[in-house]
Amino acid sequence: MITGLGAITPLGVGVPDLWHGLLEGRSGVRHLAGAEFAGQPVRIAGTVPEDPAELLPRPQARRMSRASQFAVIAAREAWRDAGFDATGTVESGIDPSRVGVSIGTIIGGAPVLVDGDRRLRDKGPRGVSPLTAPMTVPSQPAAQISLDLRITGEARTVVSACASGTEAIGQAIDRIRQGHLDMVLAGGTEAAITPSVMASFAAMRALSTRNDEPQRASRPFAKDRDGFVHGEGAGLLVLEAEEHALARGARIYCEAAGWGLSADAHHLVAPDPSGDGIVLALRRALADAGSVPGDVVHINAHATATVDGDLAEATALRRLLDERAAEAPAVPVTAVKGNLGHLQGAAGAVAAVVAALTLDHGHIPPTIGCDDLDDACDLDVVTYVPRSLPAAGDVVLVNSFGFGGHNAVLALRRNRTDRANRLDRAKEGKAG
Repeated sequence: MITGLGAITPLGVGVPDLWHGLLEGRSGVRHLAGAEFAGQPVRIAGTVPEDPAELLPRPQARRMSRASQFAVIAAREAWRDAGFDATGTVESGIDPSRVGVSIGTIIGGAPVLVDGDRRLRDKGPRGVSPLTAPMTVPSQPAAQISLDLRITGEARTVVSACASGTEAIGQAIDRIRQGHLDMVLAGGTEAAITPSVMASFAAMRALSTRNDEPQRASRPFAKDRDGFVHGEGAGLLVLEAEEHALARGARIYCEAAGWGLSADAHHLVAPDPSGDGIVLALRRALADAGSVPGDVVHINAHATATVDGDLAEATALRRLLDERAAEAPAVPVTAVKGNLGHLQGAAGAVAAVVAALTLDHGHIPPTIGCDDLDDACDLDVVTYVPRSLPAAGDVVLVNSFGFGGHNAVLALRRNRTDRANRLDRAKEGKAG
């Protein structure tokens, strides 16, 4: 069960800023300030509007990479949202050895290493901080969350390109199912908007070059899409065993029902145009959830706004949805990268937060930037205004695909039982 949500994104700090920004169709893509970006062919990105270091105690923030700062801020929000004491597991009356952390990231603290190299050149060895090495490792965000909330069950890190955050959530589902843990803070974080990364993506011709219209640059599924917009941020979810959540009377957003993985084995950076690998991951996620294509009520797409990537995903989704009954209504699809840009290792985790809110509130945020849908995509893309979640069906799919052919899909399910009655029974049993 998902019982807590946290996020820090280009739309602001906290889940309310994210959710309301999506429903209102706002964009968090901005011009990049700083001389180091002045000569870049692409000078826009989805940047977090507040300095995360200012949101944490200064001594703590100085020992963290920007990605770790994002992760800790989002984890604290998710932990509080789940109804726990903000200071940690012990103060919440929770056994810290029964709680875990599972975080996806791609580059982790690599920007710290870049800064360390600059300091070495400018000031010599004495100019390099002793914290440079520990702050660089990708596992630091998971470790920092563990330290901050005193979580001792485990702290794991997943690195699988832009599928990292989604896979980290999937692994958390398994750890709870297998009985190793009662709860996991799971998700993803990324902070890699650096000159070298931007230049590399631009050299690949993967980025949108709409420098003059940043808020309209990211155009998922649109006929005139020209590449993704780089972004940063974090999304964290509290995943909890059902019996544990019911016993403590937790507020439940939805069920983390299943997940699926696959690999394209096609190309280092290009997607397989057939969509075979994506279809395999979609089917595995549904099978793991005990569901079928006819149960799908909504899809939160990966849809980065690259020409080939969006088309491969659309091809795969049509193949899956064609397995539904002929009279079944179209499945509404949305893509939040129009608002946020591509948050890399955090993308799937933030999309999972949005999907949980969609199931809880019954509203699908619109996809911005898709004013003219590519006919070749041929999906029911929600645009302009939010749409009510259809009544038929109960599964929302969250897609994430990464360079190298990493495919990960989450299946979230709305609560199908009478939650109030179950909570009452759980409380009565505990009292007896």
